[in-house]
Formats: sequence, C-alpha cells, structure tokens
Amino acid sequence: MSFVAELEPRPLWQHFDELLTIPRPSKHEERARSYVIGVAERKGLRHREDAIGNVVVEKPASPGKEGAPTVVLQAHLDMVTEKNAGTVHDFDKDPIVPRRDGDWVRATGTTLGADNGIGAATLLAVLEADDLVHGPLELLFTVDEETGLTGALDLDPATLGLRGRLLLNLDSEEEGSVTIGCAGGSTSRLTLPLESAPAPNGTAALDVRLSGLKGGHSGMEIHLQRGNASKLLARVLFAAAQQTPFHLASFQGGNKHNAIPREAAARVVVPTASRDAFEAAAEQEIAAIAAEIRPADPDVKLEIANLDADAAPRRVWTVAASRQALDLLNALPHGVLTMSYDIAGLVETSTNLATVTSAEDSLAILMSTRSSVASGMRATRRRLRAIAELAGAELAETEGYPGWKPDLASPLLARFQQVHQRLTGKDAEILAVHAGLECGILREKLPGMHAISFGPVITGAHSPDEGVKIDSVGRFWELLKAVLGELAGDEGHG
Repeated sequence: MSFVAELEPRPLWQHFDELLTIPRPSKHEERARSYVIGVAERKGLRHREDAIGNVVVEKPASPGKEGAPTVVLQAHLDMVTEKNAGTVHDFDKDPIVPRRDGDWVRATGTTLGADNGIGAATLLAVLEADDLVHGPLELLFTVDEETGLTGALDLDPATLGLRGRLLLNLDSEEEGSVTIGCAGGSTSRLTLPLESAPAPNGTAALDVRLSGLKGGHSGMEIHLQRGNASKLLARVLFAAAQQTPFHLASFQGGNKHNAIPREAAARVVVPTASRDAFEAAAEQEIAAIAAEIRPADPDVKLEIANLDADAAPRRVWTVAASRQALDLLNALPHGVLTMSYDIAGLVETSTNLATVTSAEDSLAILMSTRSSVASGMRATRRRLRAIAELAGAELAETEGYPGWKPDLASPLLARFQQVHQRLTGKDAEILAVHAGLECGILREKLPGMHAISFGPVITGAHSPDEGVKIDSVGRFWELLKAVLGELAGDEGHG
C-alpha cells in the first residue's frame, strides 16, 4: 500500500492504489478483470463477461429507488504503457510506482494509468459503497480502448445483458466540463498501379526530402492547419513538373494512420540538362509554401541531394505515370472539411492523408477520415472513392467506428447541468472531441442510449508526464454521487 491509499475519498483512491500494482497493458487486462470480478463476488453482486473480456457488474437500486431508470457507468481497464528513456520497467509484470508532486499524483518514469484507472477505481468504489442513493446500476468495464477501441467494438450486449439507456462515461480529463460528442473514424486505402521502365540515360538521380513540420494527432490537432509533408512534397514536385518533365522512382511519407505526416521523401530522375531548372522550380514553390504556413509550421525545409551511381534507381515510373501519381496526391483532400453547426469551434468532419508508400509498379495511399456525423463520413468516403476511380486507383475501405453527434437537447445533459449548477453555481462547459470515444460505439450497439462523459483533471495522458490532480478527484466523486441521486429521483441529494 502506498500513500495513494490514504488520499480522500479513500475508497476510490484505495482501488486506484490496487490498480497501480496490477499490470494492465492493452489486450492484457486479465489480472485487472480478475480484480474487478473478485470485488463483485465479495459483495455478492452478479457479473457477466463477454468473449473479448468486457465485464458488467449489476448493482441493485438503493431501497425505494427500484423504479428509477437503469444507469450504465463505464470506464476502460487498459492503460497506455510509455516510459522515459533510461527507466527500467516491464509493464507486463512490474507495478506502477506512484509519487506525490505537490497537488498531483504522478508515476516514476512511466505513465500513471490515471487514464482510465481513476474511472475504473470510481466504478469499483460505487460497487462497494453502501451509502449512495441510486437506481439500478450496470457497471461496465471495457478492455483495449487505447489501441483501437476494440473492446467496445466487439462488445456483445446480449451476453452482457445491458438494459440501461443512460450512460455515464468516466473517461474525460477536464473538470468543469461535460463531453457530449466525438468523431467516428474509418480508413480508405488507395492503390494506384503505375507503369515503370528502366531509368533513361543522360539523367541525374535526386533525393528530395521535405521535413521540419510539427505533425500532430490527426483528430485533436487537425484544426491547427499544420502542414502535411506528403501533400506539400507532392505540391512541390507538381510545380517542378510544370518546368521540366521527370521520372519519379519512389515516394514515401507518414507512418501512422492517426498522425499528420511530418516528413516525406521522393527519389526523382531528371534530364541532366534540366537538373538546375528542377531545383529552381522546387525551391520557388517551397518558398511560397513556407510563407503560407509560417504561423503554424515555421520550420519547413526542402533538401535536394544528388544520388551517387550506386544509389540511383534502376527503374522509374514513366513520365506519364509520375504525373498520374502526383495528380492523385494533389487531388486528395487533407484537413478540416466541415465545422460543427452545433458547437462553435468543433471540427465535424476531416480527413488525413496519413501514409504514402511506393513499390516499383504502384503507389499506396492511406486516408484516415473522422466525422461526428454519419452522413458526413459517408459523403467523404464517397468523395475519396470518386477521386480513386477518376485516377484509376483501386480502393479498399475499413468499416471503422461510429461517431457521436452532439445532442444539446439531451435530457441526460439537462439533468447533469442541473446538478452541476447546484454544486458549483455554474453550468459545465459543453465539449465534443474530434477523436474516437467509446460512447459513440456503445450508443450504436444500444439504440436509444443517451450519454455524457466527465471526469477529474488529468494531464499528460499517454506520456510519463501524466498526472491526476488530487483535489479534483474528490469534487468529481461528489459530482458523480449527486448525478446518481438526481437520476434516481432524489433531487436534493448531494
């Protein structure tokens, strides 16, 4: 037991302290799941588990509240496993070592797992408490949220027997706010066949690299209008092609579906006599780009280097095929497509030209699309399909996961705001995020469900800087108790 177990509210922190000792990386939550089941059995509560490992624990209503609507409380069991360089830690077997940093709890050289360990510990504290006022509860512990939301995606409502249609998700990280929407996501992979030929004589082989961009998360930071290295390099090469024909031999950019590409590189074969004209056109275009994006990305740079004979490509795409590849890369959209009509400043639909890889006879492009509105997602996927067909590219799509369209008229939101106003004297700030949350998936699997998400203050999630603000956890606990009382019809509770 560490100092964490002595913090208030003690039942919540004691469970979090126990979770710190239980390894629970994504896809390996077995021990955490066993801990949850053990607590449920100790309290004599019914529990069910589906094939992927999600667990539901049923808690009967407080006396006199049996007729209240069933509420689902939900958190995920897994945590992100990151550590500082030089930190010796095995996330499959070593406990997290907490430390107190003033008003914060942090870990020693690793992620803390407050995301979403505080939420899971809160569910466990509710499960054990005998003095709360609430209607029937279903406490849902999901798995593998951090690496693709697969626990929620593969959740089996029939096996788990979920009846509740009021969802309180406890996976938010800002106090004084309530989240009521998120983006869904899907990917589209375009494969463009390209004609290749032996590299011609009398040419110079060049390595062209664009770098210095900030990149960032393709959902949470797409609105910042940072440069996409693949898009910008394609633009540079397209401009150069207006001055002199050339052959592309390869094009590479980006490495993750959910990250804006920071770097991209191409190998180009130009007539020796046109080498200087190619470089001048490229440098003119990158200068224009740098002036355009300077406020968001001030350090973009383009480097053009000669390749020696040993590194020079033996085969290249034809001039026509090279132009075909650049046409496609320039035509594909990237960035914010529409903003929300409901919430000021919220991105509704976006797409990220995420990765570009090439082979001798093809170019593969991965597009990652997000939208909180199903029709917006469909329209964007159709747009990508139309561009692929016009370019002569094959297209394969993933089913993806659903978004959660904000509903400002939700009765659950109204009840939450009543409680928040009563406790704090003001309404909670209404938020939505342009990233995936489990709420969108659960609402699709359980039609008619109303949902909100709230939590205490957590910063630096997914990094060794992660911390949870101690006093905010106490206020979060009081808010949750009051919301449960409100939904049970006990308006004065809290």
